[in-house]
Amino acid sequence: MIARQEIELRGTSETDVADVTKRVAQLVEKSGVQEGLCVVFVPGSTAAVTTIEYEPGVVEDLKRAIEKLAPRGERYAHDSAWGDGNGYAHVRAAMVGPSLAVPIAEGHLVLGTWQQLVVLDFDSRPRRRRVVVQISGES
Repeated sequence: MIARQEIELRGTSETDVADVTKRVAQLVEKSGVQEGLCVVFVPGSTAAVTTIEYEPGVVEDLKRAIEKLAPRGERYAHDSAWGDGNGYAHVRAAMVGPSLAVPIAEGHLVLGTWQQLVVLDFDSRPRRRRVVVQISGES
């Protein structure tokens, strides 16, 4: 069985970190899949998906680390070519990646105790994001 659903998020012009764990878990439960795989994917080239312990300290630490790796104030060739000022967002998204696969066991996502699924929106302007959740496996 394969089920595909979408989650919609709204971003700001900052680095947004959105916890989507509960929403994805609900989709897994609704699908009826007991053993399988859940892929979480964000279309676009200025957002990414990963896992963290979603608490204010880690969220701020992650934002600070990402800012050091691909800072906003640097010159990016993308900005020179397109003039949209979000070259840093493309680099950040490429470093983290657009998707994540999580096993499903006994009808539940296999995540660590303090592990949450997060979508990172790096763009320089507010965006409406689609998050595609594809669930496959056996009922």
